[in-house]
Amino acid sequence: MPPPKDVVKIAIQMMGAIPQLIELNQVTLDSLSRCRWNLGNAEHYALQYVDGQQTYITESNRAEIKNGSILRLTTSPDQEAERLHNGIRSHNLDVKADSLKKLANLSRDITFAQEFINRNGLKQLFLIVEEGNDTGEILAHTLKAFMELMEHDFVSWETLSPAFIKKIVRYVNTGGMDASIQQLSLSILENMVPSSRHLFELVKREPQAPTFSAPPLGHGKLGSRLGSLTAFVCGLLMRTPMDPYSQEQRELLQFLRHSAFESESEASAGTVSAERRRSVCVTEFRKLGFQNHSNPAQDLHRAPPGLLALDNMVYFSRHCPSAYSRFVLENSSRDDKHECPFARSSIQLTLALCEILHVGEPCSETAQAFYLMFFGQDHFFQELFCICIQLQNKTWKEMRATQEDFDKVLQVVREQITRTLSLKPTSLELFKTRVNALNYSEILRLRQTERMHQEETLAVPVLELRERLKPELLELIRQQRLLRLCEGTLFRKISSRRRQDKLWYCRLSPNHKVLHYGDVEQGVQSPPIESLPEKIPVADIKELLVGRECPHMKEKGSGKHNKDVLDLAFSISYDVEEYYLNFIAPTRYEFCLWTDGLNVLLGRELTSERTQSELDILLSMELKLRLLDLENISIPDTPPPVPKPPSNLNFCYDFSPNEQ
Repeated sequence: MPPPKDVVKIAIQMMGAIPQLIELNQVTLDSLSRCRWNLGNAEHYALQYVDGQQTYITESNRAEIKNGSILRLTTSPDQEAERLHNGIRSHNLDVKADSLKKLANLSRDITFAQEFINRNGLKQLFLIVEEGNDTGEILAHTLKAFMELMEHDFVSWETLSPAFIKKIVRYVNTGGMDASIQQLSLSILENMVPSSRHLFELVKREPQAPTFSAPPLGHGKLGSRLGSLTAFVCGLLMRTPMDPYSQEQRELLQFLRHSAFESESEASAGTVSAERRRSVCVTEFRKLGFQNHSNPAQDLHRAPPGLLALDNMVYFSRHCPSAYSRFVLENSSRDDKHECPFARSSIQLTLALCEILHVGEPCSETAQAFYLMFFGQDHFFQELFCICIQLQNKTWKEMRATQEDFDKVLQVVREQITRTLSLKPTSLELFKTRVNALNYSEILRLRQTERMHQEETLAVPVLELRERLKPELLELIRQQRLLRLCEGTLFRKISSRRRQDKLWYCRLSPNHKVLHYGDVEQGVQSPPIESLPEKIPVADIKELLVGRECPHMKEKGSGKHNKDVLDLAFSISYDVEEYYLNFIAPTRYEFCLWTDGLNVLLGRELTSERTQSELDILLSMELKLRLLDLENISIPDTPPPVPKPPSNLNFCYDFSPNEQ
């Protein structure tokens, strides 16, 4: 049978110790560390994934541990943050470089990042950049660690000093600079500049800063909205050094703007040129997620959502520039199939919000769709969109989705939104907090819980059927236990010297009246019942003992028995003088079968976890089989009323022999 759902089998490594294979149950992480290695200062240790991003295990993410995971018992985040904080201030360059390298790797973990930032660690990174003359490995690790720490949004980009910005701009434009340093510096500028007008002006005033010029806006209603949306993208592209990729993006942006605002006369005069450009950019339009690759503006003609989707994109770019630029830059750096298409996401999310909020539908008489938070914000729909589009990007990353998974991601996002709205949050801030806490792992857990409890919420007749089936299925389990005892089991003898080389066999007679047992040779699997000389009549069995109650667990030296042996030990007392026959089952499975079978012989209830598990499975299967005949038939909550007896009961047909 499968193990309980709250138990996972994992491996834990520790430096200088033998790896442990354990079953992790619902215990706290610090007690787990103490019980395995008897650590006196367990608060200085933490569990961490060995593979992948080596994330620390905390109480918030411990439910995500899967079967077969390999964990490492290592220094806790606060202790490691303190050690690295001291290491990067060391005058020993080797120690400093190693500390910065490890810092860059660990800073991806949000728990460690918070501990390091709380120790004013960013100030030390600023000093290395502002006051140091390092241009090699130390600087590269410093910039990498800085970027990873800023990704968690604990600290505002406004905290950057002019001296720091000046150095970053110099790294971007200095010839002969290491390519990794230039790339990291460029990434810092791309994330920093969109977050603040003040920072943009500081960068622009630098003599070596890239020039910026905004493209002209289009004409008309659609053109003005699309121009506002793309102005920010233009800024990012124009500040990027000229290379084949950025040049391609500039051409793509130019063509998208032109194709959206072509007048009828221009379309007829420039048909050949437009077609040529469209054929080149079809692939790029597909990456953005547009359905109409030749003219993406046509995607906005569908109503709903129509231009409302474009309004939402414009609002997002204007009022959440930092989040908007992060969305664009994150997805532009991913593989093609792993990009979350911004345009398609915005259009489909706007449509989903219209359906969830019943936009365009008449008011219901029951007022079930009333949300108090609607009246606390002038631009409620747009603000809600800004929260949900970031949620979609977050869920996309959690699901590790590809383009083929777009509909699945959108379905999860819809569920996240509807579940949160059902809680009736009173403000958008409260909605944002709750919907972000409802991550993909939590959605999977809720779905699984609802499936597990589905039978508990069935109609009353189905529950009554379940209770009627239970005695029959319990009797089936009892018969199986007796048949298993008749087959018998091979046991090992454990003496005071811990010798386990002697074997003995025990089995129940076919008439269920006698237990036969005796010693057997090595290699004998199922000896005949005639070869077992010892007998115990079932009628003489008085008691079944398990665990520490067993006599062979109370003998001298029993304190050395570990928990595994205690969980497998059971004994029977028999005869008037209370003799004992002591068992140690080879497995937990055999222990459950034998204790259940002996309880059946004694006329008692079956108490093992195996019985309950098998009963649940049999009940579920039997219910499903019986309900198949009632498919598409609604089951009432209460039984139908018994009809009244007829007024005339003389309705029996008379089969008299005289009748012709």
